[in-house]
Amino acid sequence: MAAKSSANADRRARIEEMRRAEQARERRNRLITIGISGVVVLGLVGFGTFVLMKKSDEQDKKDAAAKAPIAAEKSWDAAKLGRNHVETAVKYDMKPPVGGDHHPVWMNCDGVVYKKAIAEVNAVHSLEHGAVWVTYNKKAAADDVKKLEEKVGKTKYTLMSPVDDQAGAIMLSAWGKQVTVDNASDPRIDAFFTKYVQGTQTPEPGAACTGGLAQ
Repeated sequence: MAAKSSANADRRARIEEMRRAEQARERRNRLITIGISGVVVLGLVGFGTFVLMKKSDEQDKKDAAAKAPIAAEKSWDAAKLGRNHVETAVKYDMKPPVGGDHHPVWMNCDGVVYKKAIAEVNAVHSLEHGAVWVTYNKKAAADDVKKLEEKVGKTKYTLMSPVDDQAGAIMLSAWGKQVTVDNASDPRIDAFFTKYVQGTQTPEPGAACTGGLAQ
């Protein structure tokens, strides 16, 4: 009888020891899980902070670029540029025009490259919608024209076309703004795009650049 009681006591002791060991393992697993979760959360928070800071830095750079003056840029008083819709010929004071009365239909300007000359009265309407119009004449090198076509092709609210009788080899126009450059590597091109594609000079920001005239 005594031997049986001793065996039962030993069995209970082993069961209790196993139970304590299992509880200890569960506690360790919980701590490991909590630790891993904490590391993951901290990593996600850190990554999110990094992304937000990077976006903030990029926006700050864009804002700074949008405020910085562009060398040799010409400006016209936007308030004095007509904005009437007309279906008759318009004589502009500059070439290419940067504003003024224009046709009711705009040129499509969702990154469109026109291989032939386009009507000024339609292009001016695109400028009113916040587009940048890139133009060139026969003085422009073929490689420069190709680079500009690629840039325009991937930039919304831009259009490009030849203007044989313009003064400069390459010219960029926005509503009330214009700059002349000699080649596609000129840093003022990027600056002009950053500042004036849907820039603050736009009379009708957000207006359509599709659904207009295709050539």
